[in-house]
Amino acid sequence: MRPFGARRDRLRTLLAGAGVDALLVTDLVDVRYLTGFTGSNAALLLAADGDGRTRFCTDGRYVTQAAEEVPDLETVVDRGSALALARLAPASGVARLGFESDVVTVDGFTAIDEASAGVELVRTPGLTAGLRAVKDDVEVAALRTACAVADAALADLVAAGGIAAGRTEREVALDLDNRMRGHGASAPAFETIMAAGAHSAIPHHRPTDAALRRGDLVKIDFGALVDGYHSDTTRTFVIGPAAGWQRDLHDLVARAQRAGCAALAPGTAVATVDAAARDVVVAAGLGERFVHGLGHGVGLQIHEAPWLSSGGAGELVAGMVVTVEPGVYLEGRGGVRIEDTLAVLDAGSRPLTLAPHGLVEV
Repeated sequence: MRPFGARRDRLRTLLAGAGVDALLVTDLVDVRYLTGFTGSNAALLLAADGDGRTRFCTDGRYVTQAAEEVPDLETVVDRGSALALARLAPASGVARLGFESDVVTVDGFTAIDEASAGVELVRTPGLTAGLRAVKDDVEVAALRTACAVADAALADLVAAGGIAAGRTEREVALDLDNRMRGHGASAPAFETIMAAGAHSAIPHHRPTDAALRRGDLVKIDFGALVDGYHSDTTRTFVIGPAAGWQRDLHDLVARAQRAGCAALAPGTAVATVDAAARDVVVAAGLGERFVHGLGHGVGLQIHEAPWLSSGGAGELVAGMVVTVEPGVYLEGRGGVRIEDTLAVLDAGSRPLTLAPHGLVEV
């Protein structure tokens, strides 16, 4: 099923509100969302009155690929994709041209303004990104597959004894990355965070050659990239029997995560969802150790709208896919984060990541 025409039509309803005759789309993620094109150079001139005057542009390297991926739009071949489409705007009857002002540089704006001589440029930031926050059925299916790939890779890693004393953080991370590829991922969704011992108290620690040791908390934040869509999961393990403080810390984060997940529902303010989880940690006297937002949207980008944080704006909508990932970090000792990717439904939510949540002793 090709959802791209329907996505362009939804965007056109926003163009009417913005008072523009067309939108020049230059962000490659947005171009992919609206056309299906996966190359490294492209732009889209989306006409407000339909696909008849909409033009897609890429360069000569991608002519064959464009014919396969974007068969439903007229293609212009030009190395300078954005400028080539800007030059077409006046002859296409465009008087007011929207552009992604949150993406285009100052120099880029100047070049577009010169190329579209006589056309009024109108700032229209975030129109496509706003649409992307609510996933269609095709996207949810891709995200579910990405989550399943990551789940399977982690299960394999644990079953094979891959989280073990003596292995380095870098070795374990590479092992997990390769297992995700083996299950069908084109790549990891982001650089895998593999943090053991005191390193687990660093929220975004990068794997090193430090060896895992008995008694270490091991925090693994990872995801799979499948068909352009990202998954995002965090689980925390312990090597050998868990100490009492480790179990208590994991239990606290697990309770906070359940509270955050339970708060997911259409119409709920994103700040309210963050507070639901954060209040659990604050009540335990460790609020200052929860140092990041509760979560974020996931899709064609690993971090995208909406943003679940105390300073976040807006409300959840059915169809959004978000992470819920509270963490508590005790400097010099260790930290715990538990994260799932979930789809917001008409009532409540459904997890797409299904790996067990308990503190596993390996």
